[in-house]
Amino acid sequence: MEVSQLPLNALRAFEASARLGSFTRAGLELRVTQTAISHQVKALEETLGATLFKRLPRGLTLTDEGHALLPVLTDAFRRMSATLSQFEEGNFREILTVGVVGTFAIGWLLPRLTSFKQQHPHVDLRLKTNNNRADMLLDGLDFFIRFGDGAWHGTDASHLMDAPLSPVCSPSIAARLASPSDLAGEELLRSYRRDEWALWFGIAGLEPPALRGWMFDSSLSLVEAAAQGAGIALVPVAMFTREIQQGRVAQPFSTAVATGSYWLTHLKSRPETPSMKAFQKWLKIEVGGT
Repeated sequence: MEVSQLPLNALRAFEASARLGSFTRAGLELRVTQTAISHQVKALEETLGATLFKRLPRGLTLTDEGHALLPVLTDAFRRMSATLSQFEEGNFREILTVGVVGTFAIGWLLPRLTSFKQQHPHVDLRLKTNNNRADMLLDGLDFFIRFGDGAWHGTDASHLMDAPLSPVCSPSIAARLASPSDLAGEELLRSYRRDEWALWFGIAGLEPPALRGWMFDSSLSLVEAAAQGAGIALVPVAMFTREIQQGRVAQPFSTAVATGSYWLTHLKSRPETPSMKAFQKWLKIEVGGT
């Protein structure tokens, strides 16, 4: 079937409904009625000769055919929107959308972005911070800077830097810690990666104490809690040099454990644009000079 035979509005109606899980929400996004969305999707199904949704009493679920079509349309509409937005106000600009784990964004990337802007004023950089989880296709990301082992399905990963974990805490708590064994009597703040403290105590040559209590979904909130005296956080200290230099937190021990690194990733299916190449080159130079 020729693409030219497919109605654009019906394709947009399907993509929005599938992404949002509702004809009603799709109608609100596209500024038409729920009935209009439903009719457009039905017309598309008739044109394709395939059912794209299973209509349920409390919403929609995609069929296999719908699952196959959705990512293709989402990517196509994202690319069209990105390209058209480059012509805003009569000036052509390149848009680069980068997802980045919040710890790396605050602790390393943001203080250096002025340099990128000065070197590449024609690139509009758009940052999306997250807690190390994102759908690169659905979120429209050109790059995703994330923490881990570098092995993510369907992506190319380029190593940026290691990020060993070490304890930090308020200066008042640090003053009473003479050796790693003293941590057994302290409140140990945890991330969702449950094995980090056990690995650190193993490096320190100690049996890990029983862990319970507060848990956080990001190193940023861990360090903030530690700075306020809530306990001791195990974090990538290289991302918190400012907080240490300012005296908000202290690093009582140099012992550190490596659980992963920061990586620059992009989808293998995503062709590299000039702005992507410029950002990758700049980032590698900045990392090399760190």
